[in-house]
Amino acid sequence: MTAISLQQWEATFISYLQQHTDNSDAAHDISHFTRVWNTCRIIDMAEGNKGDLLVLLTASYFHDLVAVAKNSPDRNKASLLSAEKTSTLLRTLFEGYPQDKIESVAHAIHAHSFSAGITPLTYEARVLQDADRMEALGAIGIARTFYVAGLLHSQMFHAQDPLAQNRPPDDKTYALDHFQVKLLKLPAQMNTESGKKLAEERSAILTDFMKQLAAEATGR
Repeated sequence: MTAISLQQWEATFISYLQQHTDNSDAAHDISHFTRVWNTCRIIDMAEGNKGDLLVLLTASYFHDLVAVAKNSPDRNKASLLSAEKTSTLLRTLFEGYPQDKIESVAHAIHAHSFSAGITPLTYEARVLQDADRMEALGAIGIARTFYVAGLLHSQMFHAQDPLAQNRPPDDKTYALDHFQVKLLKLPAQMNTESGKKLAEERSAILTDFMKQLAAEATGR
């Protein structure tokens, strides 16, 4: 049997997702999966090309296969459900997929989630977790934060104290508070040195945005 290239697998995964998933959530659509895959490659290259690229490719495209709303009490189960469904698909639907890689794919998917709190035990799981968290930083992270806040009907920011200098941050009410509650803490939580460096660069964009927004909002 002729080996299937990464490009062929990527086209196959995209085709499946286009036909079988709801792409109405722009924060978790196919373009998100593609960006995570691209970031995985950037990190892996900087780390010395140590990863199994097929595992990273597969986990990138299927890590959010089962969607659970961010405000759902079952949110922390999403990555496990996605891992289980992906494992089933790889065993039954995608002919020619190497069966010995499925366990690694499933673990990477299960461990990627912030809310699940699963420790990534493999190099590929650590890279995927870093790459997915990178989506919460930089310009993309700003766009996704306010997009999700709109879906949840949250306010953009506190009008009098946008940077929460005289009040506890409340990201369930104010989108901008999410930067302090979670996003700016992500660089210190990265698993790889390359991921940490990239996260620090992108978190600086969030910090600059916060300062500019506060200046515009308060007139100071």
